[in-house]
Amino acid sequence: MASSTLSLIYSNRPQRLTQVVATMIVALGPLATGLGKGYSSPALASMQIPSSTNSSHSHDFSITQEQGSWIASLSLLGAFFGGIPGGLAMRLGRKSVLAVVSLPFALSWLLTVFASSVYMVYASSFLCGIWSAVVSLVTPVYISEIAHPEIRGCLCSVAKLTANVGMLLSFLLGVYLDWRQLAMVASIAPALLFLALMLIPETPSYLLYRGREDDAATSLSWLRGGLDVTQELDTMRANIEAMRENTEVTCYREWRRDLIKPVLITCGLMVFQKFSGANAFNFYAVPILTEAFAGINPYSAAVVVGLLQILAGMVSSVLIDTVGRLPLLIVSNLLMSTALAGFGTFLYVTGSIGGGAGPGLDWIPLTCALIFQVAYALGISPIAWIYIGELFPLKHRGLGAIANSVSYACSFASVKTFVDFQLLLGLYGAFWLYAGISLVGLVFTVALVPETKGRGLQEMQEIYTPREYTPIYNEQGTQNKLIP
Repeated sequence: MASSTLSLIYSNRPQRLTQVVATMIVALGPLATGLGKGYSSPALASMQIPSSTNSSHSHDFSITQEQGSWIASLSLLGAFFGGIPGGLAMRLGRKSVLAVVSLPFALSWLLTVFASSVYMVYASSFLCGIWSAVVSLVTPVYISEIAHPEIRGCLCSVAKLTANVGMLLSFLLGVYLDWRQLAMVASIAPALLFLALMLIPETPSYLLYRGREDDAATSLSWLRGGLDVTQELDTMRANIEAMRENTEVTCYREWRRDLIKPVLITCGLMVFQKFSGANAFNFYAVPILTEAFAGINPYSAAVVVGLLQILAGMVSSVLIDTVGRLPLLIVSNLLMSTALAGFGTFLYVTGSIGGGAGPGLDWIPLTCALIFQVAYALGISPIAWIYIGELFPLKHRGLGAIANSVSYACSFASVKTFVDFQLLLGLYGAFWLYAGISLVGLVFTVALVPETKGRGLQEMQEIYTPREYTPIYNEQGTQNKLIP
């Protein structure tokens, strides 16, 4: 796997190495969101320690379980409200938006670091959710607009991979740091993002769309290692001019024909991604595993699951551009539904036994949990976000904010309703419900989701826009099949 990734980076090295550098810099944003996603699990345990025994800080306080649930979920509610404004803000530029939100992102964590009441932590969680939503939306769009089509999926998956790394870091550091110290660490990633963004350019397609042709040429030349980019710029310019020549009637037809299906596909993928049970498992991993295991330490198992998510994400970054998006989505949904059903069945059977299951059977729920998390990280987790950057045409790419907001609304709902599902259906019934949702997601994927492997972004627009409505210029005519 490592050799395959290196071959992607170093083959035709002058054209791709700078794209990798830019990708790794903007991936600091998803790293920051991952640190926030994993923060609540170890931090809430630290916050719930009585203040008399947790007296390292003059303003220490303890929280109730209900307050802890709001701390965990308010970030998701904030992300919901941050999605649409984030999409509108992309009119200012992809890099520019990341730079604007990175400093407030870092400062918002300081509200937790210096919190004197739980309400300051509430505010910090909500604000960090807003900035996380903007980062999660803009990052894949930036990467998709700078990357060569042959490695675009690989580079876009880096964003999701770094988010998983951030979550695992929170799990690991939470063993040694209290909630204030962990919040301080979480503030470092967005601060680094702000500084590192000074080293990379804005996307050439955005610059050209805004009429900044000299800046676009400079940006594209940097991304292509100093090679001649005249032909690529001419093609991009022709594509953008075609977009600007559309009439009001054409815009209406675009809404009807060009945008409805991408919105439906991306929003649908987000619904199935968030209600697959992955969010509930991540936020309630220790309680769930405590009920399932008889002999295995649930904290250790949670770290193992997080580590496997990262490894699966690394494998996915290679397979996305070799196997393709659609096969990975199909396999992901199939394995997830099977593993979830198996996990629920184990809980049901052992719950029916008076004494429960012995330690010798712990391998069964552990295997199901690992298969589920690996399948999630391998397929629907990164690919749902990649489609946001691939299916929308350039001038409407900010509409990906709709899917972004749907994602966070579903995240908030799935986290808040997990306990209700558990009380109503039992823990086993909740996992059976998630298994059924994953099966419906499999049908949705097979019926509606297209394969985009190796296709340029202009080619994807051609799929959804009939030629008689919008002139399409063939980007395949350029040597490097550049995106618009």
